[in-house]
Amino acid sequence: MTTDWTFGGLWRFEPHWFETSDGRMHYVDEGPREGRPVVLVHGNPTWGFLYRNFIGPLADAGHRAIVPDHLGFGRSDKPAEPGLYRIPRHVARIEALLESLDLRDAVVVVQDWGGPIGLSWAVAHPERVSGLFILNTFAGPRQDIPAPLRLFRTPGVGEVLVEGLDMFVRGFMFRAGVVHRERLTADVRRAYLAPHPTWSSRTGELVFPREIPASSAGPVAELLTRLQRGIEQQFRSKPARIMWPMRDPAFTPAVLDQWRKTLPDAPVTRLDDASHYVQEDAYERIVPQLVSFLAGASP
Repeated sequence: MTTDWTFGGLWRFEPHWFETSDGRMHYVDEGPREGRPVVLVHGNPTWGFLYRNFIGPLADAGHRAIVPDHLGFGRSDKPAEPGLYRIPRHVARIEALLESLDLRDAVVVVQDWGGPIGLSWAVAHPERVSGLFILNTFAGPRQDIPAPLRLFRTPGVGEVLVEGLDMFVRGFMFRAGVVHRERLTADVRRAYLAPHPTWSSRTGELVFPREIPASSAGPVAELLTRLQRGIEQQFRSKPARIMWPMRDPAFTPAVLDQWRKTLPDAPVTRLDDASHYVQEDAYERIVPQLVSFLAGASP
């Protein structure tokens, strides 16, 4: 049966496709072509649907909303090879996609693993990016690894929990990951479940928690260290804004404190009744702030 990707009318955006050597990536590109680009980058185990309430207001304000699905997520291809989902591979694919669009004066909006991936493009191309809008994410060493993620990292156990029982979506996203669970209607839940109907289609979900560095050594730890330094060097002098969910069990206030050191001049809004998937819990507070930020961050 063919999946209806509108999910009861919640997702009516035209699909766009980008071919990579690893597989085809899906992305949304809405709003006027001459509008200011706003790149919105998701994390795990979500897809562009997470930003559905952002796209329309951004386009209505004259901006160009670009929302990629990482390989293994959303409507992008889902190869079963775990090596394709290592963080440097995600970074390289997003780089290729965004460079193909030749963006200028962009603002990058990031959350969860979207931070290391999307901000890597920003740091590599500061001439293309004029501002950062930071949600709960990280750049630099992680302070700790939450207990559920430690389980997902455990060989064998992780395969059963994530690939077999779909616990990243059903156990985390639909429970601790959202405070206002009444917003997770049947259509919303269907939208988050539809991209990953089988064990093998959840490979990307399993690799992400296993990519969290357990020490300061290794390619991902080194990438995060370089990223933090790059943000400090390239973006302290540019507009930045932070909005942070204070009930996120994965990105605690300690991670926010690190961001305040990395971007000391960025205004911070603490969202006391929002959890990890802050775009579900607090989009009605974030979107107006983002639109206002775009108006004030023009060069």
